Amino acid sequence: MAERRHPLVEVSGLAVSYRQGGGWQRVVEGVDFDIARGEVLGLVGESGCGKSTVALQLLGYRHPAMRTDAGRISLEGTDILRLDRTALDRLRGETVSFVPQNPTTALNPGMRVGAQIDESLAAHGQGDAAARPARIAELFGLVGLPDSPDFAQRYPHQLSGGQQQRVCIAMALACDPKLVVLDEPTTGLDVTTQEQIVELLVDLRARLSMSMLYVTHDLALLSQLADRIGVMYAGRMVELSATPDLFADPRHPYTQGLIGAIPRIDGTDRRPSRPLRGLLQRQSLPKGCPFAPRCDFALPRCFEEVQLLRPHGPARKIACWRVDEIGPAQEAGEALPPPLPAASGALLEIDAVSVAYGRGQRRFQALRDVSLDVRKGETVALVGESGSGKSTLARAIAGLVAPETGTVRLAGSRLAPAVKGRTPEQRRLIQFVFQNPDASLNPRATVGTTLTRPHDFYFPDRTSETGSRILSALADVRLDQAYARRYPDQLSGGERQRVAIARALVAEPSLLLCDEILSALDVSVQASILALLQRLKSERGIAMLFISHDLAVVRMLADRVAVLFRGDVVETGTCAQVFAAPFHPYTHALLEAVPAPRKRRRPAAGRRAETSASRAGCAYAGRCAWQIGAICETEAPPWRSTGEGLAIRCHHSLDDLKRRATWPGDVEAMPQRRTKR
Repeated sequence: MAERRHPLVEVSGLAVSYRQGGGWQRVVEGVDFDIARGEVLGLVGESGCGKSTVALQLLGYRHPAMRTDAGRISLEGTDILRLDRTALDRLRGETVSFVPQNPTTALNPGMRVGAQIDESLAAHGQGDAAARPARIAELFGLVGLPDSPDFAQRYPHQLSGGQQQRVCIAMALACDPKLVVLDEPTTGLDVTTQEQIVELLVDLRARLSMSMLYVTHDLALLSQLADRIGVMYAGRMVELSATPDLFADPRHPYTQGLIGAIPRIDGTDRRPSRPLRGLLQRQSLPKGCPFAPRCDFALPRCFEEVQLLRPHGPARKIACWRVDEIGPAQEAGEALPPPLPAASGALLEIDAVSVAYGRGQRRFQALRDVSLDVRKGETVALVGESGSGKSTLARAIAGLVAPETGTVRLAGSRLAPAVKGRTPEQRRLIQFVFQNPDASLNPRATVGTTLTRPHDFYFPDRTSETGSRILSALADVRLDQAYARRYPDQLSGGERQRVAIARALVAEPSLLLCDEILSALDVSVQASILALLQRLKSERGIAMLFISHDLAVVRMLADRVAVLFRGDVVETGTCAQVFAAPFHPYTHALLEAVPAPRKRRRPAAGRRAETSASRAGCAYAGRCAWQIGAICETEAPPWRSTGEGLAIRCHHSLDDLKRRATWPGDVEAMPQRRTKR
């Protein structure tokens, strides 16, 4: 933990409001914290808790519909909230900088990445035009990007998501700031890319001694990066603690609920330790503790009397006067509903499907000879990093992209490659739930209208039942009938995703295609959506193809798993089989990259730089830490099977793969399973 010297940043009594209608709503109230030089402070909480608003105040950000009601933010003795625009322009970049959540929208698509950093350097007078290219190359090298002039000439769309985020970090470091504010910088990135970004930040912090405020809803990630963590709820700080203490002994009921909602990669138990009840409802907060309506320990006085952040021990502050009575978190909570046994017959059959984009030199092989099946009532997970072909396969199943070769069958009937060639009944039976409900829901249509359209389209002879069916669909996803009159912007992220699921259920499908539907949700909302999906699967026998890069979520929900890398399936098996040795080397790397509370961060030694291995060989050749030699790059690896459902595509024998495996992120022995020769 960084030495607690005189702090670089001090925030005291911060209160912020946003205009709503004819009045103002307080979104941050009485927030206090400090950040030492060289320290990483994590800020966590559910969506809408005010953590991003607090973070942006450290840059003096002032939205036209926002006002700062009270407080002081001191950065090296200067109150940021009192600076004018000219002073703020000097401060931003030179003293404090910002790394945004989405690099795709943060980077200018019409400017080369080198020019974007050059623009920042020029704005702050950092060197003349002749000297700046060398500084740009130095910055790219610092964040692990190629330092060649050719790379600086690329446009953002020519980079991967991880490379784009590294460019944003390089831009933030351009003027050697003393504080970097990071707002959800790894949300939406796959686990291997996320691990690389976190390792980069750890390395930069060690080399440059810079301070960071890291905003996220991913507590597991913070456990490997932050010195201290502040937990926010409804605009208030409810717990502030050293990271090891917070995870070893969370004391505020809300902190206990957040940690209890984290999906675990290291166990088979499918229940949260202490689930959070309900959702954050800002419109109906009590005068006292904002968490009281959801707290299992609330007393009548909790609803009336404000609870301030008070010291609890030498290095912790907690806003709860019952903390000594509550004590440590206990194992609680009901297990997720047990799944119905999958039917023996395959509902969906995918046979040797290949998909390519572009032509000539721009041709990209997204999928190559993928074969898979999903049985009735079964959840099959597709996992792999960005660009592995997961979403492309889902789009091919839905008929949104036509395969070059191969067939897709539903309930024994061959489906036309394109959706326009399919019957209305075939389209009804396969429903797509997209990653981002903000983009997939019509902002000008009420929830009721959104749900009415698919019902009346697929069941024109049952329009008399529309009203009751809409209410039933809302009840299925645990939303009150009053939601039918609301618009998407009146809902939380979790509520919007529930509406998207309800829209799919209205069609009474047999198969749901769920494409990264949890990636942007905080852990408590994610847990509620997981419970919803498991309940729908148990009660209604709906089959799901569940696409995710979150292996902990997959372990909680899936029956079987298929691992994809660069369009090839490299491992398949039941969930229990895929999460136990032997592993495909790529599966092992994915598991190693999963952040988990108190997990040891292993050094990245042994990782190999990616090369352009021949597609005639193994798709993973060039990055594989267990690569044998030239055979991996020149010959397609064989399928090796245990005879019990597990299949791994690798030149190594199963016994060799088992010997090489270790339990990812832990020092305990990896659970083993018998292999048949």
